[in-house]
This record gives sequence, structure tokens and C-alpha cells, in this order.
Amino acid sequence: MQPEPEHDYLIKFLVASVIAFFIGSIHGVLQVVPPIRAWLDSVGSPYGGPGHMIDPLAHAHINLIGGVTILCMAASYYMITKITGRRLHSKRMAKYSFWWTTIGIYGFYVTLLFFGIWEGFLLLEQSPDIGAVHGIASPIIAITSTIMGIGLWIYMLNIVLTFRKHRKRPWTK
Repeated sequence: MQPEPEHDYLIKFLVASVIAFFIGSIHGVLQVVPPIRAWLDSVGSPYGGPGHMIDPLAHAHINLIGGVTILCMAASYYMITKITGRRLHSKRMAKYSFWWTTIGIYGFYVTLLFFGIWEGFLLLEQSPDIGAVHGIASPIIAITSTIMGIGLWIYMLNIVLTFRKHRKRPWTK
């Protein structure tokens, strides 16, 4: 069965969601393996320190934003047109919302993992460089989370404009 041409842009949302859930499930399994769990606990997981960036932050974001939110975006883009019988305000905005959100999610996840691991090793070595590394990590985390936020805001604006565009028309036929 071929997707309806008007909704084929949603396939990438579904693929990104499945990939995020897959990565999140691997992450979840790995972080409970005893040696990895012991290392994470030794560097502050889940309450603070570098381990906190890996568990729960990276793990939660790849599952909740990457898996659930991207899936909900696709479902709501599809359902808004089916339930209301109206056209989406902008497919272009839908595509932008996908790319900004997805790039932000994966960038945020990789950044948290990379710097969480790096800072974790520095913490265990009692290295004075940990502050400098965190100084590098903070702006990258801010940038990737802002990219993710822009995608989510484009999505929300598209949904609001879809309803607003047709608010004078009755909801039922």
C-alpha cells in the first residue's frame, strides 16, 4: 500500500522516531550493565555530575523527544487534516519542524553522551581540566537544545495557524 501523496512527507517522522526508540533502547540496556552502571554511579548518575548528562538526560531525551514527540508530531500532522477535513497550514513548515527538531535531538543526545563520558573520566582522574571541558560543553548543549526548540516551536506554530486559518468555518459539515 502506497502512502497518500499528500502525507508522504510524514514517513521521515516515523523513521526518525523508530531510530530514536532503537537508540534509546540500546542506551537503556547498556546503562544497567553492572560495570557501566557502576561507572555511571561513580560519576554522579542520576543525581548530578557528568553521569547525570548520560543517565537520565541523554537517555530521556532520545526516548521522549526523539521517539515519542517526533511520533506525536507525525500523528498530529496527519490527524489534523483527517479529523477536521482541512489542509495543513504549511507542509514546508512541517518539513522544517522535522529537520530542526531531529537535528537538535540527535545533536543534543550526542553532545550529552560525549561530554558526559569525557567529564566522567576527568572527574575520576580528579583532573582540574573538568571546568574547562564543561565550559566547552555548555554552549554546545545550549545550541543543540535551541535547535531542537526551534523545530518544536515551528511545529506548534504550524498547528496553531492551521486552526486559526480556518476558525471562521464551522468544525462540522
